[in-house]
Amino acid sequence: MTKILIIEDDKEINNLIKVYLEENSYETESVFDGIKAAKLLKDRACEFDLAILDIMLPFKSGDNVLSELRTYSDLPVIALSAKDSVHSKIEMIRLGADDYMTKPFDLDELIVRIEAVLRRSKNISGNGYKQAGGKDASDKMQESKKLTYKNLIMDTESKRVYIKFEDAASENEEGTRSELDLTAREFEILELLLSNPTKLFSKANIYESIWNEEYLVEDTTLKVHMSNLRSKLKKYDDFDYIETVWGMGYRLRKS
Repeated sequence: MTKILIIEDDKEINNLIKVYLEENSYETESVFDGIKAAKLLKDRACEFDLAILDIMLPFKSGDNVLSELRTYSDLPVIALSAKDSVHSKIEMIRLGADDYMTKPFDLDELIVRIEAVLRRSKNISGNGYKQAGGKDASDKMQESKKLTYKNLIMDTESKRVYIKFEDAASENEEGTRSELDLTAREFEILELLLSNPTKLFSKANIYESIWNEEYLVEDTTLKVHMSNLRSKLKKYDDFDYIETVWGMGYRLRKS
């Protein structure tokens, strides 16, 4: 059974969410402050499939809990907040939230959002935890499960992405590589581009392919994820892999 952690200090709201989720066949566990939430996640994040996280928590804010969580886990998170500003939404997405809902919210919509986030994250291994141990960056990857573009190498099975250094020793087939730490959404965007290296994607194409939702012109979600992805690529390679074609969309840069 899918298990959801509810992190909300308002006991009435927490219980309302809990009862409704359990009526819809989800298993739940509740916590009511930021310090307890951070400790529980550190010890037991792998037990949950998703977390619902309020931003305004006592003792430790939800954004701090999320920021700390993202150092060791890819557990899907839906942020809740009374703040409805675009800035607040952008900041939470930058920190690693998979979705954002403004209070007050409709419980039926919450269920739909949960289903969408779980569907998008179903290919993440480790039930929320980033892989530990596993294949080393120097281990050989199978060609049939690998996408490459210039210095980029993506293993679609292990969900890992590497930058291969230009000065790698020629006698070493794998060379010297650094692994990119991508979120699930960043990985999916990059995989879409690498799978179609000559295609120009409109913003709506990408958003609707990855989020499975209708694209709204004013939505900043894609822009934030694309900016974060570019920054992570730039950290290891000066080449700007993703080209913005103004008024049209995005594609892989040829040169």
